[in-house]
Amino acid sequence: MPYFLLVLLTLIPLLISSSSQPTDTLFFPGFKPPNLSTNLTLTGSAEIQANGILKLTNDTSRLQGHAFYSSPFRFKNSSNGQAFSFSTTFAMAIVPEYPKLGGHGLAFTIAASKDLKALPSQYLGILNATDVGNSSDYLVAVEFDTVQDFEFQDINDNHVGIDINSLNSTASVPAGYYIDGVGLVKQNVSLKSGKPILVWIEYDSVEKLVNVTISSSSKKPSLPILPLKIKNADVIEDWELEIGPQRYDYHELKRATNGFSDKALLGHGGFGKVYKGKLKDSKTQVAVKRVSHESKQGLREFVSEIASIGRLRHRNLVQLLGWCRRRGDLLLVYDYMANGSLDKFLFDDPKIVLNWEQRLNIIKGVASGLLYLHEGYEQIVIHRDVKASNVLLDDELNGKLGDFGLAKLYEHGSNPGTTRVVGTLGYLAPELPKTGKATTSSDVYAFGAFLLEVACGRRPIESNVSQEELVLIDWVWEKFTQGRLFDVVDIRLNDKYKEDEMLVVLKLGLICSNDAPMARPNMRQAVRYLDGEAELPEVLKPSRIYEGVGEGFDTFLHSFMSSTFDNTSSYSFTDQHGNGGTSIVSL
Repeated sequence: MPYFLLVLLTLIPLLISSSSQPTDTLFFPGFKPPNLSTNLTLTGSAEIQANGILKLTNDTSRLQGHAFYSSPFRFKNSSNGQAFSFSTTFAMAIVPEYPKLGGHGLAFTIAASKDLKALPSQYLGILNATDVGNSSDYLVAVEFDTVQDFEFQDINDNHVGIDINSLNSTASVPAGYYIDGVGLVKQNVSLKSGKPILVWIEYDSVEKLVNVTISSSSKKPSLPILPLKIKNADVIEDWELEIGPQRYDYHELKRATNGFSDKALLGHGGFGKVYKGKLKDSKTQVAVKRVSHESKQGLREFVSEIASIGRLRHRNLVQLLGWCRRRGDLLLVYDYMANGSLDKFLFDDPKIVLNWEQRLNIIKGVASGLLYLHEGYEQIVIHRDVKASNVLLDDELNGKLGDFGLAKLYEHGSNPGTTRVVGTLGYLAPELPKTGKATTSSDVYAFGAFLLEVACGRRPIESNVSQEELVLIDWVWEKFTQGRLFDVVDIRLNDKYKEDEMLVVLKLGLICSNDAPMARPNMRQAVRYLDGEAELPEVLKPSRIYEGVGEGFDTFLHSFMSSTFDNTSSYSFTDQHGNGGTSIVSL
């Protein structure tokens, strides 16, 4: 195994702007104190020799050494996100124990952290087997490699490469330089010769061009050996560094979904389309949501979804695996749910009819997930869009609540602020248009509508039924007061259900869907009712008992739906979720 010698000469970010900001410069003519001082952080086998040479490894096998500048170095203007131009020059030598065999190499690295969870050998001390290809590493390196690793598609055993978040070089060339004055005549350079090699690395932020030049003499050649134009470069925003899940490479997701092919389309989620994909390396099946470009709330809702569910962990919540942003394309990557959304099993003559045991298991799962959102996380998470089409089923038909694009978070013990009214008609709590405050109680209202649609096999609002059956909650309440509650049960169950369980679900649905927020249980109480740990009241109070609450909402609802179906030109409410429900995005 070789040992590596590296002398850093200069690192100069060049501020290409009209401002008078000073140019930051690092200059190390050697690494003897006081030049070294405390400016370098050495890890692994890295050490400073008495002659001022920085030695990264020795002749022991499988070693790695790091030498990072101790303080963070700014490469981006935070005011506009523009990356700075910079250049660096250093001298290096790779001195193998056995010159003909070589070793692995070294890399000039710009990383978001000095604490690299890296491995030696083919990983060059900058990545490990798990992180290779993970675009959330935020790492750029210029590698000088003396081993051909087929794992990373190396071109030979003596090359220079530019690596971006991966050890599969974005571009690489055999080591060498162009001789000045004689055209494109190249002089090869042996990286493992043990002789000093000078390196120049430059980045032009205006042209988005990286140039790498090397030479065996002190004169810099006119032409770089490795130029790389960074196409479609994305600025990494500050919030992108703070969110939890990993960032995927755009091209990886494009390949996984066959170019976002219509054949891979699973359906329409909130604010975008959802595609089935298969990641090449892990062979993992995923669901990729491509946030709609036409959505005015697109970026805001995208960030909300990442921030809210990126750190959530519960068996009944759809797991967010990662994300990607590429110019206008906003992508979220989820666990793939083999059986799709619950609404496909409930409405419009489904091919497969869920039995009561399966439905009750799904109901309890969603209740558990919603309880976690309201009480089990470090903040209170208001989902704001609980409904059957946002409940996904895995291969065992377990229900998982998903689509957090409308979610809001606030601290435990604080009051939710006023916000625009969002949600889907039929699931929207009647106090929301008045107060503008989404609360755990408004989520409970939607959960009540969800309970009724699962038990009855009908949407909260149906267009092709009689006037008395138009609004599901009203119809169920009417049948309850008539003592004929089981008349509302989905006929496709063929009376194969336990009456006590069905009674709990239907009565709980009515209680949760009460127009009066103070009459609704919280999710902890709802879970106890479903688990049989508490008894539901025998007598249910209708909304009108609570004076002034919900006044006018039923009138509006019936008036809106009747007018819509009688004269569709009278109203213009748009279904942004593509699932047959009518969504209200502002009132």
